[in-house]
Amino acid sequence: MFYVLAILWHERQRFLPGVLAVAFSALLIALQCGLLLGLFSVTSIPVDRSAADIWIGAPHVLGVDLGRPIPGRFFSRLASQPEVEPPEYYLQGFNYWTKPGGGSQLCMIIGGRLRDGTLGMLRVLPRELREQLTEPNSVVIDKADMVRMGIRKVGDTADIMGNKVRVVGFAERQPSFAGPYVFCSIRTARPLLQMLPDQTTYVLARCKNPDDAQAVVDRLRRYDDMTVFTTAEFSLRTRMHWLTTTKAGIALGYTAVLGLLVGAVVTSQTLYSATASSFREYATLEALGIPRFRIAWLVLTQAFWIGILGVLLALPVTLGLALVAELLSVHVLLPLWLLGGAGGITLIMAFLAGLGALRSLRFIDVYSLLR
Repeated sequence: MFYVLAILWHERQRFLPGVLAVAFSALLIALQCGLLLGLFSVTSIPVDRSAADIWIGAPHVLGVDLGRPIPGRFFSRLASQPEVEPPEYYLQGFNYWTKPGGGSQLCMIIGGRLRDGTLGMLRVLPRELREQLTEPNSVVIDKADMVRMGIRKVGDTADIMGNKVRVVGFAERQPSFAGPYVFCSIRTARPLLQMLPDQTTYVLARCKNPDDAQAVVDRLRRYDDMTVFTTAEFSLRTRMHWLTTTKAGIALGYTAVLGLLVGAVVTSQTLYSATASSFREYATLEALGIPRFRIAWLVLTQAFWIGILGVLLALPVTLGLALVAELLSVHVLLPLWLLGGAGGITLIMAFLAGLGALRSLRFIDVYSLLR
């Protein structure tokens, strides 16, 4: 091992392109996959930031953003379960926000209970904002969406499907995927979503013991006119829907694979060139009686250490770029399993590149030392 490291240090200019290629490949794989995870984690924010254990929605609902009106009688079905605490209504749906100065913006309207202990996403709002939402036709939007929605200050008004709404405050760090969130009370949300008084989008409940959630869900699935999920199931279903039905996931995955291929090709060619330029050294080792398989192992060990150095170089750069992305309001998730997986894939790529470089060993000629 120390001999290999000595070679890499002595011939660092020769092996540096391979290290940089591996680092670029690991960087691209980790960032692209992290961006993909971050992007689709935004789609399930209304589920992930709720305090509910059980969600009831329309039949065959594909994701939290795609809910449809359901009758209020589903409320009693959930309330009759002995394991759950009193359920609550939760309204969510798309509509168009007409800006004060003209133009429109697709938005996601979220209506829920305003009291402390609410289960829906409105729980992320401070109590002061929730108290202001008790005023009819009052709404709260995220501060980062003010420009998109044509709002300059508290008190500005807009129109949603002929209903005039007034902005009474701003939320912080509530990113959305398809359209800005508009928070309001249930009473305000119903006309904005054109729902009848006895309709809702979801019914939420929390279990007295969270471990009972799956049993309650399994019991309620005997009803075929509604869909029942645990929070974890609904979050995963929402993310997988957006991942498999949109082009974003395919595009990001394609870019990551492209980075892997570029890194593999550059690393393979670098190792091949380095091995080919060391013919005389390898011929000397063979003349000294070193078996060719030991020389091949030397090349593979070089490839392994190039992979290690590339991964170590890519790690701080990846974390730094992820931090910059967060500052630009681009969410990049880099869990340990993702970083480890990207590093493992990169090491495998470097090892395969080393196997490709072994073909140059066929041209070792001991008699070349006599020339």
